[in-house]
Amino acid sequence: MTAIDKTIDSLSTQIAQLQARLQKIEARKRDLKTKADNRRKILVGAAVLAMVDRGEWSQADLTMVLDRYLTRPQDRALFDLGALDSAPAEPPLQPADTYQPQPDSYHQPIY
Repeated sequence: MTAIDKTIDSLSTQIAQLQARLQKIEARKRDLKTKADNRRKILVGAAVLAMVDRGEWSQADLTMVLDRYLTRPQDRALFDLGALDSAPAEPPLQPADTYQPQPDSYHQPIY
């Protein structure tokens, strides 16, 4: 094996090691993003429940939002919401990352 072949082999090994390291770092980044997203959801839920407990938001309003947003049977059962109708009466809520405010009475802030 010539010196250039040894250099190529050595560099190929380094590339493979760096690619494996990069994959681990990218996986860690995804994991941290998922954990932060889950933490945000927990905190928002805690804030909403505290608002209901303090009477700042009614249980009926919370139930209405959950009824419109939750679609999976196991999620609906957790909140005693019953089966979902085949055709919703109102448009479903949008996830936070795709929400765009609309200038109509339907999208008024909840206080």
